[in-house]
Amino acid sequence: MTPNRVTLNRAVRRFAGAVAGTLLAGLALGAAPAQAAERAVDPTEFDFSACPAADDLPTGADPGTWRCEVMHATGRLRMGAFDEQLTEPMRITFAEGRVDGEFRQVFGRMTAAPIRVGGTPLTLTPRYGGYSDFLSDDTRRGEFALTFAIGSAYGPPARPSSGCSVGSDEDAVHLVLKDTDPTRVISKDPLVVAFGTQDAEFTAPRTSGCGPLGRVLDRALGLPSAAGANVFAMDVTVALRPYA
Repeated sequence: MTPNRVTLNRAVRRFAGAVAGTLLAGLALGAAPAQAAERAVDPTEFDFSACPAADDLPTGADPGTWRCEVMHATGRLRMGAFDEQLTEPMRITFAEGRVDGEFRQVFGRMTAAPIRVGGTPLTLTPRYGGYSDFLSDDTRRGEFALTFAIGSAYGPPARPSSGCSVGSDEDAVHLVLKDTDPTRVISKDPLVVAFGTQDAEFTAPRTSGCGPLGRVLDRALGLPSAAGANVFAMDVTVALRPYA
């Protein structure tokens, strides 16, 4: 048993009740598509209701040249002492296009299910960290900021307003994503593409907004965690729909 796991189990036994009771109470696509076989896609898999309205696009944007994208991402997150699979997809919705030749985007919404911290009552729920840039280039797929709301598997889901989280909007987990699998078209109607991406170089900040439990949770989760000790690997599917 590793020291991190020992610390995690001791912390959970001592503070699980407090976490459940106290915390929760207070609490783009620039790459060329590769050849791949198409498959049937159920349009209801992708919810476009969170697309920014045409009126919310930047001044000067021509909706006829813009599109909304709904991204589903599963995979694996290793961050400090936390190492778990993401079996339920993170769902991210945004609009992108150009204004006077300059790439622009408008964020819509992100939702994600809580991820159980193995063998404990703790959960981490990915949240939008206030920054996204999905314009791909030769060095990266895009950039994205996340925080992780801390909660309990035995209580209601942690709310963004609950406060206790890994990172904050001022000190979020900042991902610079690089391709691991090339873009491939898996459906043309609706248009859906897939690719693999990861960041194996990000730093993970300590917890924020957790009051006197912060230091205990930091020790339990192995935070802060330096670059090179963390990996966020994602299998991504994206459905695209034009505004016009």
